[in-house]
Amino acid sequence: MAFACLHIPDFLVQAVVRSEPALRGRALALVEGTPPLCRVVAASEAAIAAGIELGMAKAQAEQFRGVEIRRRSLEQERNAHAALLDLGGSFSPRLEDTAPDAILLDLAGLDALFGGAETVARQLAQGALGLGLAARVAVAANPEAALHAARAPISGFGFDPDRTTGVQQPDLSGRGFPGVTVIPAGQEAAHLGPLPIGVLGPSAEALETLDRWGVRTCAALAALPVLDLSERLGPEGVRLHEWARGAGRRSLLLAEPALCFEEELTLDYEVAELEPLAFLLSRLLEALCARLAARSLAASALRLRLQLAPMESGQAPGGYEKCLSLPVPLRNSKLLLNLLRLQLQADPPPAPIRAIFLAADPARPRVTQGGFFLPSGPDPETLELTLARLAHLVGESRVGSPQLMDTHRPEAFRMRRFVPGGQAPDRSSQAAPAAREHRSFAAGCKYSPHPSGFRIFRPALPARVEMRAGRPAIVYFHGLRGEVLAASGPWRTSGDWWGKDSWQQDEWDLEIRFAFSGSRRTANPSLQPLQLQQRGPQRGLYRFSYDEIRRVWLVRGVYD
Repeated sequence: MAFACLHIPDFLVQAVVRSEPALRGRALALVEGTPPLCRVVAASEAAIAAGIELGMAKAQAEQFRGVEIRRRSLEQERNAHAALLDLGGSFSPRLEDTAPDAILLDLAGLDALFGGAETVARQLAQGALGLGLAARVAVAANPEAALHAARAPISGFGFDPDRTTGVQQPDLSGRGFPGVTVIPAGQEAAHLGPLPIGVLGPSAEALETLDRWGVRTCAALAALPVLDLSERLGPEGVRLHEWARGAGRRSLLLAEPALCFEEELTLDYEVAELEPLAFLLSRLLEALCARLAARSLAASALRLRLQLAPMESGQAPGGYEKCLSLPVPLRNSKLLLNLLRLQLQADPPPAPIRAIFLAADPARPRVTQGGFFLPSGPDPETLELTLARLAHLVGESRVGSPQLMDTHRPEAFRMRRFVPGGQAPDRSSQAAPAAREHRSFAAGCKYSPHPSGFRIFRPALPARVEMRAGRPAIVYFHGLRGEVLAASGPWRTSGDWWGKDSWQQDEWDLEIRFAFSGSRRTANPSLQPLQLQQRGPQRGLYRFSYDEIRRVWLVRGVYD
């Protein structure tokens, strides 16, 4: 069996640098506490080299030129730890949430998927870099040896540049290079021997006692008699002796990473313009997409929440929320950023921003199967961005797919979200209103008792109708005069009488004969039946309606 430990050195610093990549490699000090008692709790290697010390007051740290001061962020640490678990879960389902800065993985059975232990360790280090974290990875036959080797200081044997293999990329915390150490089975004591006792995590009392004895390395501790060590240090001494020899054996406390993808950013200054806000959103989106990719997932929706600064009137800071539903699961950070920008441009926040919360609802990535003889449709990602831009230009309610409503109101429809082909909703609910749009003629129609289709005029054409004995006799529309040969109707409908948009109308199906001389061509392509190009009488079947409220006649369409 083999176990791998993924350790993030200077975890507090790296959690902040992960959200602010501009701080990478710079002198950075983190402070915590209530002013004026803020103290330095963590610092990068460059800051320590500049003279920063842990426990130093914030006022003292600010005196050092070139040192960036940031507050410790529990939210960013929580997000960085969640990203670490996502990475571990993408390799092995058997992992242990050992500490905020370290996880342990059981590598049994992974050779067939990823290769040998060294290959898995390299991929772990590379994956951590993709999440914005510089990791140290150690592989050993037992979890304790892997954990202590990964936590070794950079000067220790586990990270000797001559013996370290892995991805040689700059450490985000400014301390050396992320390294990979593989300890062969049976050689744990030889590899852990040069390491300082501090990597074993002894208590302060035990460390002080061992230091007085002159025992400062794991090899010196392993050389002591275990019985004598037990008499003086108790069970802790036995445990430290076992770890120093690399002989610790235990089972992992398995943890299951939750499917919760959230990123938060608390700002040290207020953001009032869209461009700097988009720059910050791009960081969070890149982190979210990297975590989703580590779990082989994508985002089906994005939820954005902004904490706003107080208004000038003195009101308490409010909130601003946006939910971006996606037609297909996506994890393209640039595309998602463009969609969020369009949403914010259409409805900007009413006040400057103090904090950003961004969450993604996970879903399986879309799988498409093309056909040899079928034309490929538009890419759903590009199509969604195009629809978002159109909605920004003409309004959200004017972009989408028209959907007939289950009502007797003529031409009643609503706009629904456009769904690419193959994912269209069930249209069975639209069958009834669609069928009502096409009524058969009365048996007295002489032109064609079985019309093949109905073509709607949009918008309806204004008309003038002469009535005789309560029925249409002569019609005038589109510059034509026609005689009614047969009439079926009226079909009287009304509704919404309780509201301002009530409607009431009579509908007629009319067989009309036009009489004219000369030729005429209409410029409207939807009026093909009216393109009368031959001399002599012409006939047609038309739908007319009379609006009782507006007192107007309209031509709704023509039967083909």
